[in-house]
Amino acid sequence: MSRARRAGVAFVFLWFALGGIAHFVATSTEMRIVPPWIPWPRAAVLISGVFELLGAAGLLWQPTRRAAGIGLFLLTLAVTPAHFYMLQRPELFPSIPYWALILRLPIQVALLALIAWSTAVPRTPIASTPDGSAMR
Repeated sequence: MSRARRAGVAFVFLWFALGGIAHFVATSTEMRIVPPWIPWPRAAVLISGVFELLGAAGLLWQPTRRAAGIGLFLLTLAVTPAHFYMLQRPELFPSIPYWALILRLPIQVALLALIAWSTAVPRTPIASTPDGSAMR
């Protein structure tokens, strides 16, 4: 694994490990961003926190890294409605500047790209044999 990919995995690990912990340390705060159409906001926050922590842990072991990356990618997509909800109802979040609510969306896209790239299975280079045929 390249140094850049390792740094990407480390960033994703920290993002989700700290985020997962926040779901348990600041449950009430996290519940505020759950859109009202999602039932049981407390359960949603706690369950997503568990999945964030499991995904972060899965990144640490190479055999589970790809599965953890897929899970974290899907989890990130699943929580995206919270970002749109905050953007649609900024008056409910007066301590967060509107520009920060807007910035969350491109950060979300960048995070998705980083998860996909850093946890992808690296391709093995194709080598040529003396007769010109390809081998892996």
